[in-house]
Amino acid sequence: MPVRSRSVAAATAVLFVVPGLAACSGDEPDAAESAAPEEVLAQASDTLVQTEGVQLTLSAGTLPEGVSGIARASGLITSAPAFDGSLTVVFAGQTVDVPVIAVDDKVFAQLPFTGGAWDTVNPKEYGAPDPTDLIGPDGFPGLLTLTESPEAGESVRGGSDNSDILTTYSGTVPGDAMDAIIPSSSGDSFDVEWQVNDDGELTKATMEGVFYPRTDPMTYTVEFSDYGTTKDITAPAPK
Repeated sequence: MPVRSRSVAAATAVLFVVPGLAACSGDEPDAAESAAPEEVLAQASDTLVQTEGVQLTLSAGTLPEGVSGIARASGLITSAPAFDGSLTVVFAGQTVDVPVIAVDDKVFAQLPFTGGAWDTVNPKEYGAPDPTDLIGPDGFPGLLTLTESPEAGESVRGGSDNSDILTTYSGTVPGDAMDAIIPSSSGDSFDVEWQVNDDGELTKATMEGVFYPRTDPMTYTVEFSDYGTTKDITAPAPK
């Protein structure tokens, strides 16, 4: 064998023999090397409960025709617990954006046609949850730990500078647990896909099932960002 051919063969053999050396040249992480899915989801649950604050954005593609419910929510949830953001709700055939502040176990909203006044509301009347419950024990942290038969999926690089390792975990959650997220949920179980980064933070949730009685399955997507954000959220002053 010529000298050059022997050198190439030897180098190729080293890549296969030395653990981890071949992986250094690849761009994609290996999901198989991560912890067990149950452990990852438990850590993501703890991280979400313990954070001082997180930015959340919930969205639905299209709500089933004729239902009243939540089409979108976005805002900051803190560990107080408190929320400052807005909900987009479909109610009585109309879609309205409603500024919302939730604090001290009360939810305040600027309802349409009230001249900017803040009213105390029961969000379940509009098919929406109390936003502060979303990162409470029965909210997303609870759903993470209730996920049945979770399986790790693909790991990819992402984040603002493409330095995060994001891994998806799929499974199902019981139907009676989903009403903490969408109060009208009526399916027996829901398919879920969680995306968790290498810091143990839940970054995205995709939930599919029957969220409204006597309708076809639909999908809600929720994104989480800016873990650790702090803000002093107070009840709005009466007008």
